[in-house]
Amino acid sequence: MAVMRLALVTLVTIAIGLLTFGGYRLSRMHIIHPGRRKHVRRKRGDKQKPTHLLIVLGSGGHTAEMIAMLFRAITDPDPTKRLDWTNYTHRTWVVSSGDNISAQRAKTFEEKTVRFAEEVITGKTQNDKTRRGTYDICTVPRAREIHQPIHTAPISSLRCMKACYEVLTKRTVEEKDGETGTTTTKVDLPDLILCNGPATATILIFTTILLRLFDFGGADSRGKMRTVYVESWARVKKLSLSGTLLSRVVDRFLVQWPQLEKVNERLEYRGVLV
Repeated sequence: MAVMRLALVTLVTIAIGLLTFGGYRLSRMHIIHPGRRKHVRRKRGDKQKPTHLLIVLGSGGHTAEMIAMLFRAITDPDPTKRLDWTNYTHRTWVVSSGDNISAQRAKTFEEKTVRFAEEVITGKTQNDKTRRGTYDICTVPRAREIHQPIHTAPISSLRCMKACYEVLTKRTVEEKDGETGTTTTKVDLPDLILCNGPATATILIFTTILLRLFDFGGADSRGKMRTVYVESWARVKKLSLSGTLLSRVVDRFLVQWPQLEKVNERLEYRGVLV
């Protein structure tokens, strides 16, 4: 009996310690201060440093909106607002298992976008591989399959989280070099994570919170893994389930309808983005 009491006290002490440490770290990360926005900005002096962008795609219209939003950003007629895709030296696309359409659309987007950036924006074609940057497409298990029993969802969600952890923390990427060879490129932790609502994004965002909580690889101290969530254009009056879960924990939360900005003080109305 005494042993059981000692074990219980030990577990409670550990739990209190973890909660205290977690609360302190979250407060330092400004995550538990919902009214305080932590905008994602790059310093001018850091402009030449490699930048890693991670984008989460998803079925059910999420991929279509994300691709449309990105293409609109890189083709904006206003040069001051236009997004130079080649500034992101490495791009990671995350898709769910079985979503071959999203993977193909990411590949097509990369091919068309780099060509556009070189020929239209710069006015000339550049064969410099460094200028083009690199990209890879990563597949993670779905957090929950369609018609999957709800009581098995925690197991599949943990499986998805493990895969998201591996994607977020990988440091090398293999690329095809010619017909048969491959080259290995070193990459850092993602600088910016962009998502717009698929369930996989929710798991991935919470994984980044854990990594930043423990400052894995300097994720928090070096300003890595900053998250931007863009609510779906179809959400006019209320947030989606993913949006509701993530509205208090992402670094920036953008909405496309003015009435949604009133839901809470962290939401930013940016007009139609797709």
